[in-house]
Amino acid sequence: LSLPSTLAFDHPTPAAVATFLLDKLDLSPEAKRPRPKKPRAARTVDEPIAVVSMACRLPGGIDTPEAFWQLLAAGGDAVGGLPERWQGLDLYDPDPEAVGKSYTREGGFLADIEGFDAGFFGVSPREAVSMDPQQRLVLEASWEALERAGIRPDALDGTDTGVYLGTMSSDYGHQGHDLDALDGYTSTGYAGSVVSGRVSYTLGLQGPAVTVDTACSSSLVALHLAANALRQGECEVALAGGVTVMSTPALFVEFSRLKGMAEDGRCKSFSAAADGAGWAEGAGVLVLKRLSAAERDGDQVLAVIRGSAVNQDGRSQGLTAPNGPSQQRVVRAALEAARLTPADIDAIEAHGTGTSLGDPIEAGALAEVFGPGRSGDRPVWLGSSKSNIGHAQAAAGVVGVIKVVLALQHETLPKTLHADEPSPHIAWEDSGLALLQESRAWGRDGRRPRRAGVSSFGLSGTNAHVVIEEPPARNTLPAAEEDSTVPMPVVVSGQGEEALRAQAGRWASWLSERTD
Repeated sequence: LSLPSTLAFDHPTPAAVATFLLDKLDLSPEAKRPRPKKPRAARTVDEPIAVVSMACRLPGGIDTPEAFWQLLAAGGDAVGGLPERWQGLDLYDPDPEAVGKSYTREGGFLADIEGFDAGFFGVSPREAVSMDPQQRLVLEASWEALERAGIRPDALDGTDTGVYLGTMSSDYGHQGHDLDALDGYTSTGYAGSVVSGRVSYTLGLQGPAVTVDTACSSSLVALHLAANALRQGECEVALAGGVTVMSTPALFVEFSRLKGMAEDGRCKSFSAAADGAGWAEGAGVLVLKRLSAAERDGDQVLAVIRGSAVNQDGRSQGLTAPNGPSQQRVVRAALEAARLTPADIDAIEAHGTGTSLGDPIEAGALAEVFGPGRSGDRPVWLGSSKSNIGHAQAAAGVVGVIKVVLALQHETLPKTLHADEPSPHIAWEDSGLALLQESRAWGRDGRRPRRAGVSSFGLSGTNAHVVIEEPPARNTLPAAEEDSTVPMPVVVSGQGEEALRAQAGRWASWLSERTD
């Protein structure tokens, strides 16, 4: 038997090599009968897409969707001082004209981005050092999202599961400045393509792996592509989301020159006090399936993606300037894809960066879509989570989706911070819009599902809009008797004693905070 020189690469595990050899020698029972073709997911034109799980890493130490909701419900502000990794750079100067400085010294930053368990993911310590923290974060979030969906990550090995992740150019490691430091890991450590490829490689996923960079609309564009791939039968399960980590203060320095940042680092979305963007970091990953597949598999459906759309500004006022007519078109296209009308939407989780130009353009575009024929006692409620955590850039869109899903679950639309006085540059009267200056009940209505739109507009001119709907009602099991003493097992796992104890500690903290 002649073996190919590429045997170890084509069949990278002992089991795969054994299967190959048995087939070649005609000794495998499977080799003696015709092999069935691998079934492909069914093609559907417009089937809703189910969100069956979510995971996130956000400023303020938020590492679960539940913690994110606690922040939103309390009207919390997760923006804080500059991170430790920038200490010693002498970055701050209140003078906007100071070269190489930032007049802002606050933002939304992730904690412990260096705390990556490389061994858990089979990454060597040397390679882990070269990996952009963005790759590390989406690995963690993807694993957690699958676990929260009740899916063993190793069960997806060899499946057509897709990965669609939004990110922007990496500033990790000052690539290109030190040629002597190139060791074979550096290029893959900061390559944007590897952000999605790393997840597929680690989990053994063989569906599409796509990294999207359309600037601040990246994660919502990734979500749009993932939903379409599921409908087209390119994958049965998809991981979709985005990530941004600012390893260096380059963005702060650049936007100081442009005078485009809020001095206090906060996005004052649609507010009279809006004075620029407040930059943030973040990561979010959703697990998606076609709705019929999720119901077939008995998944808990958190929300449904009814429709989405993506477009471009084209030749507008400037390369980076927002364009109202294009924003109108993308919202209308998403509604058309969802087979809905503007009257079917209750709320908009807006892009809302808190700039004196961008916010009025966005509100004006939304008013053109939702204002005509809208009853004054039922406005479209407008808000933005950027007021709580800052602008998470490539992760901003998926963060907005997570917020809407949580709002559906808790039947509440959270307030938007810093909006005591709405922007005077927006014609609010008869616009069909109302700013979420306070949280509002968003209870279920037996006559129609609750729905919200999520918008993201990229610096590149690429716009995206997604329509989110509450999940369909499902038959539920009868509630347990209040005096039931049936024990409920908690499964705890970890690769090593330290990890096992840490996981047990997380469970203990979670249980101790819940008397029910």
